[in-house]
Amino acid sequence: MDTSPAAAPGAGFLVIDALTKRFDGATAVDEVSLEIPKGEIFALLGSSGCGKSTLLRMLAGFETPTSGAIRLGGRNIADLPPYERPINMMFQSYALFPHLTVWDNIAFGLKRMQMPKAQIQERVQAMLDLVQLGSFAQRKPHQLSGGQQQRVALARSLARKPELLLLDEPLGALDKKLREQTQFELVNIIESVGVTCVMVTHDQEEAMTMASRIAVMSHGRILQVGTPREIYETPNCRFVADFIGSVNLLDGQLVQDAADHCTVQTPQGEVRVGHGMAGTLGMRLSIAIRPEKMHIATERPPQPHNVLAGQVSEIAYLGSYSSYMVTLADGKIIKVTQGNTHRRDDPHIAWGSQVYCWWDDTAPIVLKS
Repeated sequence: MDTSPAAAPGAGFLVIDALTKRFDGATAVDEVSLEIPKGEIFALLGSSGCGKSTLLRMLAGFETPTSGAIRLGGRNIADLPPYERPINMMFQSYALFPHLTVWDNIAFGLKRMQMPKAQIQERVQAMLDLVQLGSFAQRKPHQLSGGQQQRVALARSLARKPELLLLDEPLGALDKKLREQTQFELVNIIESVGVTCVMVTHDQEEAMTMASRIAVMSHGRILQVGTPREIYETPNCRFVADFIGSVNLLDGQLVQDAADHCTVQTPQGEVRVGHGMAGTLGMRLSIAIRPEKMHIATERPPQPHNVLAGQVSEIAYLGSYSSYMVTLADGKIIKVTQGNTHRRDDPHIAWGSQVYCWWDDTAPIVLKS
């Protein structure tokens, strides 16, 4: 998903203000501040140990912040116990009761609220209809597929009409093909209810498919917040560029800086970038180039800039595209991907082929080292 605009300052339904969590002197979450508008699906993305799950647990009330505030709808909830927060959390394991039917799993929280029986019946049926599991109401969890169990867990989480829904690796227990199918189903269900959602994932594709905005975390801090397109196309640092998707990174220094272009000298050659930097000559920079924005051929292209020569060291055929690993003269390896648009393409590129890799001057992303 990539259609929602970034939230304007002050538009936050969920406001996280300088939230910090320390364990025995080690900082797991380091002064994180975020604003998430009502109805948004927001992803916390990062590798294991970056602090994203700890942040989610503080939102749920399972961890107490060392400092900072959590405001939901203008109310500070940081000191409230979990059962007093208008929040529900769906865990990666789904945590379904194995001895209860689908119907009873969904009704469990409503019964704990002592909701009238007629209202429970109505709400559970509405949730079953929402996740399209009405015909499975009397089955036990072990009689369901992984995707069906995931939908039951979601229905149970939504049954109490939470103001905020927290998803912890929501599709982590599913195989790749089912995960891809379920991503869109999950988004459609959440959007139809209109609940604000914060999800934690380490899966980049999952975050980019499901969330309207993403926060990339590392070592307890948020490095960048933006739409999937912004995070991918305009990363603000080396970590984000390298963590999201595949990227080729070339280090160098600024040797020319004009209004309409700049040139960075790297050990692999000069890189021309199609915009100025307003920087200082000699400053250290990194150039990031996505593999799919590069071209590869056995003949040298006519353009004078942004051309590297090397030898193909690996080829991977991945169906919709092929991936080439090219070793340059100085030993650096770069990756180039090319779409397989025809069934019987003969690329004339094989292991050991001498090739040229090139790109347009709009492709590079300039990152300050």
